[in-house]
Amino acid sequence: MNTASPLADIGLWSLLQRLRGQRWVDLTHTFSATTPHHPSFRPAELRKTVDHEDLIDGQRAGFMTHEYRFAGQWGTHVDPPVHYHAGLRYQDEIPVAEMLLPLVVLDISARAATDPDSCVTLSDVAAWEARCGRIPEGAFVALRSDWSKRWPDQARMLNADREGISHFPGWSLPVLKLLFEERAICACGHETTDTDPGIASSRGDYGLERYVLGRNCWQIEMLANLDQVPEAGALIVATWPKAEKGSGFPARVFAICPEA
Repeated sequence: MNTASPLADIGLWSLLQRLRGQRWVDLTHTFSATTPHHPSFRPAELRKTVDHEDLIDGQRAGFMTHEYRFAGQWGTHVDPPVHYHAGLRYQDEIPVAEMLLPLVVLDISARAATDPDSCVTLSDVAAWEARCGRIPEGAFVALRSDWSKRWPDQARMLNADREGISHFPGWSLPVLKLLFEERAICACGHETTDTDPGIASSRGDYGLERYVLGRNCWQIEMLANLDQVPEAGALIVATWPKAEKGSGFPARVFAICPEA
């Protein structure tokens, strides 16, 4: 007699077993009080409020708690649409169905190594599609620059010159318009502190970030380890706390990659 649970018949448990046999890559930086951050944010405060050996009413506490104070856009984090556009989605309004997506990686790391002001181009997208096929609808597209290798050095992440102008790679409007309007991707992400290249964000120009979020789409900033995932064929899982009317929060992001 078959005594297996009917729930097993839908195949999700066996799917999980297959996924566990693949390669999992953490795309999230560990954050702390000294994490690199946008210059407009105050330093974070992270403190232990109770330790295991502390006494509470004369008795050993036996547990540990921490208190965290930081800007929502801290470390590897999500930017929901409302971050730049009143009336669009808050972070708690993004459905969990959008948190598991096909992962596309556009790699400009070789150019960025010699030219920190490099931006992704339509030619980069065309070359990717020539190798891998059309970018799938509903994908998450990540811009790999290897800038995350500068973590956790704030000065190297911002890479400012003597005039205070930052020099780090970024997206470009033609590429973003192609991805969101023609390929209908769901979200995007990058390793730097901003969607816009440093020379733009240093003068207060966040037009590219405004464009992405204005599509009522979301993004992840300050991703890690994109050099460890393939340019095509992986899945990305991006999730974050469900803060009511939240405008951004540290995220936990990872990729599930085909085993080579």
